[in-house]
Amino acid sequence: MTETYIKASDLRPGIVIDEDIFANTIHPIIRKNTELSLEQIEVLHAFSIKKVKVNVQEGPIIIRKQTDGAEKEDIIDRDEVLATLIVEQADLQMQYKEAVHNYKKEFLGWCAGVRPDIAKVRSIVIPLLETFNEQKKMITILNDLSTPKDYIYHHSIAVGVLASAISMQIGFPRGQILQLGLAGTLADCGMAKIDMQITEKAVFLTKNEFNEVKKHPVYSYQMLQDTPLLRKEMKLAIFQHHERLDGSGYPRGDKMEKVSVHSQILAVADVFHAMTSERVYRSKESPFKVIEMIKEEEFGKFDIKIVQALHDIVANISIGSKVQLTNGVVGEVIFVHRDARLRPMVKKCTDGSILDLTINRHLAIEKVLL
Repeated sequence: MTETYIKASDLRPGIVIDEDIFANTIHPIIRKNTELSLEQIEVLHAFSIKKVKVNVQEGPIIIRKQTDGAEKEDIIDRDEVLATLIVEQADLQMQYKEAVHNYKKEFLGWCAGVRPDIAKVRSIVIPLLETFNEQKKMITILNDLSTPKDYIYHHSIAVGVLASAISMQIGFPRGQILQLGLAGTLADCGMAKIDMQITEKAVFLTKNEFNEVKKHPVYSYQMLQDTPLLRKEMKLAIFQHHERLDGSGYPRGDKMEKVSVHSQILAVADVFHAMTSERVYRSKESPFKVIEMIKEEEFGKFDIKIVQALHDIVANISIGSKVQLTNGVVGEVIFVHRDARLRPMVKKCTDGSILDLTINRHLAIEKVLL
């Protein structure tokens, strides 16, 4: 079984919905795993729902088409659906790379003393945020897209994407979701005020160099404090995005209730992408493993509800998904534990033997494959 999106106009009775559907409502108008009736399809049209996430079973699927005023059913092969998914992923990667390229041009201007054009940055990142929020499964490929050489630009775009996705998962309204995405993208703009010999250094920083880097949240806030395109609470989030609930962060060592929920979202997004990305001085970690590391090794530093929201995005693994493990083994997910979704049972493609990742703790999913 594979998950994909179908246009609402192509829905027919019997198709199973694979996500709760909201329409500016607190509770879903149609719940996940609902087998659609004609009346429910009409409800979706009434609420102007454009597309719906559905389960695609093995073999062909059938969608309803209107041709010259007459209704007929078209059969679409599952391989065709998967081919569409591959094209969508390629399109998303191209959109992401373009956003990184354009953000880099803005950043280099800030290095030269140009004032940030927040409207320009917004036009670069908002379309990408909306695409990722429609295709949340693609979140786990962010670490594959980043490169060590241009890490600082990849990191800014990726933190925006992750902050937006996390806030959407929590249930924030659309305006707040996009504001957090923009804030996440701009959180490290103050790095433009740090000597590039430090920011591009290929080895670990000295204590003095790290103390200089720790000033970047203050510089970011100063660069953005006068813009009307970021809300006051987002500017505070940028200032605090390296603070920790236990007081171990910087620049002020704020703790507990003094650290805003918005800054916590940026913090979790920032740490997750940093740990899952290849750097000049260290290799990347699996996003599935990093979630566990944040939960276990960084316990007490982050709001558990925010970490859980990111967990729920990353752990959205379906039975039948093909995955690659951290030891290079490729297999198919055959069972997902309700209380350990990051550690499913995987049947190896080579010999059909089964690995239960709740038992084989030294292994983790490296990536989900199409």
